[in-house]
Amino acid sequence: MQPQHPSPSVPQTSPAFIAASWVALLVGVVAFNVGLWNAQMGLNEKGYYFTVLMYGLFAAISVQKSVRDRLEGIPVTNLYYGISWVSVLLTVLLLAVGLWNATLTLSEKGFYAMSFVLSLFAAIAVQKNTRDTMRQGRPEQSDLGQ
Repeated sequence: MQPQHPSPSVPQTSPAFIAASWVALLVGVVAFNVGLWNAQMGLNEKGYYFTVLMYGLFAAISVQKSVRDRLEGIPVTNLYYGISWVSVLLTVLLLAVGLWNATLTLSEKGFYAMSFVLSLFAAIAVQKNTRDTMRQGRPEQSDLGQ
């Protein structure tokens, strides 16, 4: 069990915002992957975009956790904090370069970019909500956030 650190009072997150965050995450990830499934591209390209999405989600959650840990006085090394930020920026750059060089229509490129950004934003919101819920001592409504 980790020691409890004093932190500022966190207002209770509304169930509507928690649900909206999960829906946004699911919509973004499912849309991105359905687009990949139906895309007319090689399996290696599909794997590239899928890996960038998964890496991006992990990196976004790492940034949110690092920032929150620091705000709550939980030690986070500068190395991990920096790697988390570099990882988020790297995934955005990798997606941008991949889409720039892809033989897709502009609407397809926009679809992948928007579903990617939606997924990253929603992952941060879900992580924040999960952390707030745990801090408030309420049981989590879904095991997906743990």
